[in-house]
Amino acid sequence: MDKHAALPRLQQLFRQQRWAALATLDRHGLPEGAMVAFVMAENLQQGYLHLSHLASHTRNLLSRPEAALVISEADPGQGDPQQLARLSLQLRIHPLKPEAPEYIAARARYLNAFPDAEMRFGFSDFQLFVFDWHSARLVGGFAQATSFRPEDLHNMAGS
Repeated sequence: MDKHAALPRLQQLFRQQRWAALATLDRHGLPEGAMVAFVMAENLQQGYLHLSHLASHTRNLLSRPEAALVISEADPGQGDPQQLARLSLQLRIHPLKPEAPEYIAARARYLNAFPDAEMRFGFSDFQLFVFDWHSARLVGGFAQATSFRPEDLHNMAGS
């Protein structure tokens, strides 16, 4: 699959989906998966998660910030699910402290996507996290795959 042809699909998954599978490694190095709400930054090179410190995946991230996030088109329950577009991101996640310069904009972006999350920002165990992805594998359907790096988004925007 050509990157230029695949770019709109990548952008669509980033902008239209908001529920994804997060894979982390526990303290024993064993994989653990969780479903999380996410929103991407405007430049699509970063994203935000609002996570509880009570969740094991959050504790995993605090000790090992490398993770994977898998985003998929919704399955309508008919047809071949292998034809659904999906995106697997390798990323690094870290907490975003309220005093950080980008916190206010990140929080506003998250709440714009998830207005019902407002009350959780008042809970002491929840924290906003930012992730930077360094590799993405887009599968646009059966036998239609290509890889992206964040700089590809910027480089292709000008072409």
